[in-house]
Amino acid sequence: MSAKSNKVAMITGGGQGIGEAICKRLAKDGFSISVADLNEINAAKVAKAINEEGGSAIAVQVDVADRESVFSAVEETAAKLGGFDVIVNNAGVGPITPIDTITPEQFDKVYRINVAGVLWGIQAAQKKFKELGHGGKIINATSQAGVVGNPGLALYCGTKFAIRGITQVAARDLAKDAITSNAYAPGIVKTPMMFGIAHDVGQAAGKSDEWGMETFAKNVTLGRLSEPEDVAAGVSFLAGPNSNYMTGQTLIIDGGMQFH
Repeated sequence: MSAKSNKVAMITGGGQGIGEAICKRLAKDGFSISVADLNEINAAKVAKAINEEGGSAIAVQVDVADRESVFSAVEETAAKLGGFDVIVNNAGVGPITPIDTITPEQFDKVYRINVAGVLWGIQAAQKKFKELGHGGKIINATSQAGVVGNPGLALYCGTKFAIRGITQVAARDLAKDAITSNAYAPGIVKTPMMFGIAHDVGQAAGKSDEWGMETFAKNVTLGRLSEPEDVAAGVSFLAGPNSNYMTGQTLIIDGGMQFH
């Protein structure tokens, strides 16, 4: 794959945090980028930044909880960028959910965004790859919290464990169509979502946001929190040709919080 591969990647939740870093990294790798986000303004900002750096990007609005919205985002991406090769199902939410506080409404909302959003992305990508007559790569966001249970995160952990299972099933089911399916599991990344979680944890304990962040960070072997770019580097590997013989796997990029 040359510097300009003419390959197309769509990243959900691409408007901020890890998603934004993935968009910018894959653009550097030569992909044309579809920055897909619920927040159109954020998506447009990221696409503009990529285009100003000499890359190729468009902003697409998507609500991953809505199946039709995901399918139409893939359609729009392929039509405007002239192809479709990689989907990164990155969008998600991570509320603090002590066991005794979880409501049916909250359950439905978190599972619809985090789990259904990935499923619709997989379906839409499979359909588009088939239409275009070639295989492709499906890359799903799980989490360090999708490999081991984290306190206070019952809903988030449940969804992220589910994504690992779905990733493995997709790997088995879609291999015959030359489609690989892998996941990436970030640790404690400096993103708006993570700062929100740290704030809630700190508040619940009557402590500071920094204290909240440190409760998560104390088990990082490398001794520092993750930058979004650290995760994007792993996704770059999964999106590129060097991972062609890899499917059904979860790439853990957490600074050594846990070993497997």
